[in-house]
Amino acid sequence: MIHTLKAITVQPKNQVDACVIWLHGLGANGHDFENVIPSLGLPANHNIRFIFPHAPSRPVTLNAGFVMPAWYDIVALDSNAVQDEPGIRQSEKLLVNLIDEVTKEIASHRILLMGFSQGGALALHTALRFTQPLAGVGVLSGYLPLHDRLLNEYHSSNKAISIFMAHGLGDPIVPYVMGQKSYGWLESAGFKPTMHTYPMDHTVCLEELSDIGKWIQHRLGVL
Repeated sequence: MIHTLKAITVQPKNQVDACVIWLHGLGANGHDFENVIPSLGLPANHNIRFIFPHAPSRPVTLNAGFVMPAWYDIVALDSNAVQDEPGIRQSEKLLVNLIDEVTKEIASHRILLMGFSQGGALALHTALRFTQPLAGVGVLSGYLPLHDRLLNEYHSSNKAISIFMAHGLGDPIVPYVMGQKSYGWLESAGFKPTMHTYPMDHTVCLEELSDIGKWIQHRLGVL
C-alpha cells in the first residue's frame, strides 16, 4: 500500500510562501507539466513552489488492462459509466497526505490544486472535500467524478473555493459535454465555477496557460 506520492518539486528563486500542486493525466507522469511554468507568465521573482506528483501504476480497464500511471481505474469515458470509487478514494487520501505535508510550511489558503484530465478530476474531487480552505482548484480538460456524492460530502471550508475549468471544444477523449455537465453539477451544488473554452482537442494551449497564469497570480496574490 502506497502512503506517499513521489513528486517533482520546482522551487522559486525567492522564499516560498505559496504552492501549486499539479496532477498529470492518465498514462503520464509528473514531468508532463513540469515545463509549462515559463508559459504561465508569472513574474520572475514569484514565490510559488510547484509540485508535480507521479500517480501510482495500476491496470486500466479502458486500455485493455495495461498497467500504467493512473489516479484510478477507468472503465469508459462516459459520465454514466461505473466509476472506480475505491481507486478515487485511495488517491484522494494520497493527495490529502501530500497537502498535509505542504501545510507544515505553507498555509492551506496559499495552496492551489491543478490537474489535467484524470488529474483534474481528482484535484476537483479532493479540493471540494478538503477540511481546510484552499486557494483554488483548476480543472483542465477534466470532469467532476462521483458527482452524486458531492452534496453529502463537500466540506464547508471550500464551499466558496475558486474553480477554474478549461476545456477544448474539440476534445475527443474527455468530450466538452462532460465538462459542461460537471459545470452544471457544481452550480447545482452551490459552487461558482468559471468555464474557459479553447479551439483545441485533449491538450493545453498557450492562450489557456496564459489564462491559468493570470488566475494563479490573482488567487495567490503574485505581483
